[in-house]
Parts: sequence; C-alpha cells; structure tokens
Amino acid sequence: MATKNDLDFTYTTIDKIFRLSMGEMADYSGAMFNADFSMSLEEAQKNKHKFIADSLGIKNGSRVLDMACGWGPFLKYIKERGAIGTGVTLSSGQAAACVKNGLETYIRDVRTVTPADFGLFDAVVSIGGMEHFCSLEEYIDGKQEKIYSDFYEKVYNLLPTGGRFYLQTMVFGKNMIAYDKMDRKADKNSDEYITAVLADYFPGSWLPYGSEMVLRTAEPYFKMLNISSGRLDYIETTTQWRKKVWQFGLKKYLYYLSLTPHVLFDKDFRMKLDVLRHKANMKCFQREIMDHYRIVFEKK
Repeated sequence: MATKNDLDFTYTTIDKIFRLSMGEMADYSGAMFNADFSMSLEEAQKNKHKFIADSLGIKNGSRVLDMACGWGPFLKYIKERGAIGTGVTLSSGQAAACVKNGLETYIRDVRTVTPADFGLFDAVVSIGGMEHFCSLEEYIDGKQEKIYSDFYEKVYNLLPTGGRFYLQTMVFGKNMIAYDKMDRKADKNSDEYITAVLADYFPGSWLPYGSEMVLRTAEPYFKMLNISSGRLDYIETTTQWRKKVWQFGLKKYLYYLSLTPHVLFDKDFRMKLDVLRHKANMKCFQREIMDHYRIVFEKK
C-alpha cells in the first residue's frame, strides 16, 4: 500500500496549488457530468455528491464514514444535509485543511479503522481510496485480491446489515500494458512512457484490474446495487482541472515561482511533474489503459 510519505507528495505537496486553483475545499476526484459536458466542473462535482448521498440514503442524523476524504468536499456536502461525517486520510495536508474548515477528520490508514474506533456507521464512502491500497510489489507477489478482500471485510464490519457502501475508483482498462513494459526511456507519447510517469506520480499504488476484480473481491460481503463507468467524465474532469491550474492568479503564480529551486535541482520533483506536462492521466483514459467506476454496494 502507498505509505504516508508516498501520498504526501501527491496530496500534500500539491495541496496549495490545487486549492488555489480549485477552491479551499476542492474535490480531487472524477466529477459526474452524465454526458452533459456543458456543465461546469463545480456543478458536476455537486451532481456526484448528490448521487452518492441519495444512493446511500444519507439524511439528517446519518453517521457517515468518508474513507480517504481528501480536502473534505463530500463531508461538507453531507454536513449541509444534516448528516454527521467522519473523515480519514493519510495526507497531513488534507487533514489539516479539513480540520480548519470544521470537519471531523483523522490521519489514519483507512484499512485499520474498526468499530472500536468510531462505532458503526449508517453509510461508508470511499472516493479514490482503493487506488492506493496495493503496491506494484504486492501485485507481483500475488497479494492484490487478498488486500481488497480484507478491505471489504473491514467496511462490512463498520456497517449494519443492509448498510450501504459507495466505492469510486480508477481501474486498469482493457489496453493496460504489462508492468514490465513501462519505461521512462520510451517515446514520450507511448503507452510505455505515460504509464511509467503515472507509476512515479502515485508511488506505492497499483490499480485493480477492471471492474471484474473490484466486484469479485467484494462478492462475499456485499451485493452490488448499481455500477457505471465514469471514464468519459474523468477525461472532462482532468480537462477542466488543467484549465484551472494554469489560469492566472497572482498568489498562485508567486507560489509557482517559489517552486523554482525544486524544479531546477530536484530530479524526483521534475519527474513527478511529467504527469502534468505530458497529460499522462488524461491519455491513459483516452486510450482505455485506465477506466473509472462508481459502484453502490449493500451489506449482505
């Protein structure tokens, strides 16, 4: 699994850039346009939050656990509906932002949470957490499916019978290449290069293989109620993110200038920035190297 140090580059080092671009409580996960790309990013994110809350039956007084809560956008949304949200994240930057904005949040590995910590919940949400549960090394060692099965068991124990769980995750798609073909020395527009760039950007993280692996490992614990692909929505989300990241703002551009020493002297930092320069994330979805799923489960 990705460690706290792994995630702190992805979600803490870029914390300031992202929130200066997208807002104080930015949503760093795929939005829900449902093929209406005239919708703004903010509208599509709110559309996603409403879909999740409605699908899980979240109402006034509902106790909800948000696993890998990010900067707290979903916690904020359900708080406005009268629900009682608890967030956990491994990113210190995200946790600090949530607490600053009045959201109950803890720095915790989501896979270690038990009823002894916070009690039972009416609903559990994981938006983008599963992407970081398995490392490449664990995949090579044949541990991937057990890691997911163990996670589902943890979620199962946090819910009453009939309680609902929403999972949103990237997965490897039908055109994913073999892991040993990824290559930083390959042509910069090749599948070999862009997958290697993403592996560097998300250290310690390896995706599930399709929705089939996600559903198969959940089957002993949960009944699937609804599933949809958000691949096209994610392409639009990343397109709008890029526009906002490069949109001029004095405070933001001064911050960009402060990163110049890292760009000049930190090779690892430059390598991680390649994911932005070469649109690696977007290309993986366009080429169906990666897919994206939204799944509503109910505890058996």
